[in-house]
Amino acid sequence: MNYKHNYNPSISDADVFNEIVKEKESIGYYNLVHQNTDAFKEYAKSVKQKNIVVIGIGGSTLGTYAIYKFLKHSKTLSKQLYFLETTDPIDIKSKVESIDLNDTLFIVISKSGTTIETISIFKYINSLVECDENNTLIITENDSKLSSYAKTNNIKTFEIPKNVGGRFSVFSAVGLVPLAIVGIDIDELLKGTKEIYDSFFGLSDNKDIYERLIKKARFFVEYKNSFNINVVFSYSSRLEGFNKWYIQLWGESLGKVDINSTRQGLTPIGIIGPIDQHSFLQLIVEGKRDKTVTVIKVDDFDSDLRIPSAKLQGLEELDYIDNLEFSKLINMQADATIESINNLNDIPCDVITIDGVSERAIASLMYEYELLTSICAKFMYIDAYNQPGVESGKIILKDKLKQ
Repeated sequence: MNYKHNYNPSISDADVFNEIVKEKESIGYYNLVHQNTDAFKEYAKSVKQKNIVVIGIGGSTLGTYAIYKFLKHSKTLSKQLYFLETTDPIDIKSKVESIDLNDTLFIVISKSGTTIETISIFKYINSLVECDENNTLIITENDSKLSSYAKTNNIKTFEIPKNVGGRFSVFSAVGLVPLAIVGIDIDELLKGTKEIYDSFFGLSDNKDIYERLIKKARFFVEYKNSFNINVVFSYSSRLEGFNKWYIQLWGESLGKVDINSTRQGLTPIGIIGPIDQHSFLQLIVEGKRDKTVTVIKVDDFDSDLRIPSAKLQGLEELDYIDNLEFSKLINMQADATIESINNLNDIPCDVITIDGVSERAIASLMYEYELLTSICAKFMYIDAYNQPGVESGKIILKDKLKQ
């Protein structure tokens, strides 16, 4: 007797974990935590330019921007980092006009080496200043057309491994090289990712990451028809870049057709507290019950800025806020939001509190979300690492441009 089936019952936690362990052999982002960074740091030391301009889009820029945005106001950085990532002519012109192009290193990043947006901007920059081995670095796959261009023109390159997808590439050369150049400690970043890796894969005594990620992913998938929207409510403007990175990671990885030809997907929303308490929170609290909420807090803002005890005539009733640290105020606002949501008893909500403003903190958070994305994909029976919906649009654009 021969037997075939296409039944896909709910997969067990143990089976999901075993699938992730197996996938780790072929999907490269998992193992970036183990890499040697010496070559990146040596190159970073050799860069003399004061301005670093990353030319790329999507996974080539969002993760790097997330880390830079989170850290730049708490670090004494030696260089300025800029991003040219859109074909919006106003954005391109305004940024270029604010940068001394003769004191700039251009880092061109494209995994495929043929990204229209990236090459378009690179062509424009080349019309303004000669890009050569003295002021240009290329990060791409080792056999891409952009890699061939670099070899022809004797331009330094770093490789994006073929088994590391763009939106999972922040802890490869894509993110580590530009961050090292501006003075961010990339070894500390990898220590943050390693802590999450060791906890999840059982290499440390702390098993919290495994338990919470498996539980959270299972909830998201099993209740996806009720709670299809996942809101990340970050209580720090420093996490604005993280929110953008999360939206790409979540949307492009999980919006797929599964093995039974059923359309799957979880919708990411990234908002900032307390700003969006005055907009999106209203929708969460009194709107349709189709959203989960993850509140992200920062324990230590590395700032002692306080509300002064200045007397404002007619506003004396608010003097109780005098001398309160702004960092304490924003965390009290977060706690009040969390309590108001939990009091309703019908909105799924969890809270992530990161220790402070450090390389380890932001890297741990981002690596945790990469793992969460992969686990959700396993529960959903989809491939987290392709993007056929995006590729189809790229093909149509290229056909239109060639006509």
